[in-house]
Amino acid sequence: MKSMKKYIAEVIGTFVLVTFGCGTAVAVGCDSASGSGYLLTALAFGLVIVAMAYSIGNISGCHINPAVSLAMLIRKQLTVTDFVGYVISQLIGSALGCVVLGIVFGFDCGFGANQIQSGWTSGNAGSALLVEIVLTFVFVLTIIGVTSKTDNTAVTGLVIGLTLTLVHILGIALTGTSVNPARSLMPAIFAGGEALSQVWIFIVGPLVGGALAAVVYSYLEKD
Repeated sequence: MKSMKKYIAEVIGTFVLVTFGCGTAVAVGCDSASGSGYLLTALAFGLVIVAMAYSIGNISGCHINPAVSLAMLIRKQLTVTDFVGYVISQLIGSALGCVVLGIVFGFDCGFGANQIQSGWTSGNAGSALLVEIVLTFVFVLTIIGVTSKTDNTAVTGLVIGLTLTLVHILGIALTGTSVNPARSLMPAIFAGGEALSQVWIFIVGPLVGGALAAVVYSYLEKD
């Protein structure tokens, strides 16, 4: 029963992330030429994390991201069973968010799906993969660091949310910023086309970045 409550919390958290984060991208535009839309999208993703961290964080840890769950698995803070349950829950939450976006904006809205951005003149699959690895590494390293000390509990959600905003400010103009396979996979499936053909970048990159963050932090914290 306790595990089921964690999984439900992860469904809710990822649903809110996709609905409000991707929904803001759809509503206001998130390309680098749309100055206010760019920043609003970055803030929307960050503020969702703040809200969810302080609401479901004490239930599931508020991973709402397979890259975060993988990092916690590597650090032995999550069992294999819970890792599988978390990822399935995150994908369900993302799919539900996409359904809501489709109903609200139409099922041709693009769903805020990640793609290599057309304005990025040197952008290609390799550089996009590197960007996602680096952005996710920074994001997950911050999560591990700030949650490793109980003294940080009061500010944990704020720090993580601001860090997600930070990586979006850089990444939106390059890849749209994923750092989260669940946030990318379901919107790509609903959007189809180019987004679906590129989605592997936004699955592999974040998972590699999250795993690297777990390994590096585990090394750094050793005496």
